[in-house]
Amino acid sequence: MIYKEIKLGKLRTSTIELKEITKSWLAIALIFTFLHLGVSAFYSSSLTKVITPQFWLYFVVALCTVGIGFLLHEMAHKVVAQHYGCEAEFRADNQMLGLALVLAILLGFTFIAPGAVMISGMVTRRENGIISVAGPLTNYVLALLFLGAGYLFPVISWMCMIGFSINAWLGLFNLIPFFVFDGKKIFDWSVPIWLAMVAVGVFFLLGIGTLL
Repeated sequence: MIYKEIKLGKLRTSTIELKEITKSWLAIALIFTFLHLGVSAFYSSSLTKVITPQFWLYFVVALCTVGIGFLLHEMAHKVVAQHYGCEAEFRADNQMLGLALVLAILLGFTFIAPGAVMISGMVTRRENGIISVAGPLTNYVLALLFLGAGYLFPVISWMCMIGFSINAWLGLFNLIPFFVFDGKKIFDWSVPIWLAMVAVGVFFLLGIGTLL
């Protein structure tokens, strides 16, 4: 595969990364569309939903809500990592994307690990923590933007509430303090900051979310 570096201001990307991001963005939106509409291979009648306008309307909604949340989450990691002098590019996990799609279609639930920003370079624990904070924090900001847009533009409030809920959930989910999740690196750097971010996510979902 031909590698071509692309510079967008201070941001460095490549043709490979753009293809990997686009592939993951489309796959995630498709997976959430299957889940939301209950399309399952076990119920052949539900498969007809794939050719309905409703399916493709929600696919566009998923691109603009969970898709944007995923995209900007990963780009936030990338931007901050490059700020600290690291090489950072997103790579999709094709096997996990395929598994997530199969589970969504067959079982009606899934676990999505679409890939990650691959970072190389020397960083301190603090810098690594800040790089990790950038992703969930971006989801929280997006959640607030969707919430505000829902009140300003009632005609699309239903879509904005989906955007709010999904981004609040994405931010909180990524704070799990184990394995390769952002929460592990944040927790290792600063427990108070980790606790504060968890509290914000819980407030969004159980406080604001229950009022919507």
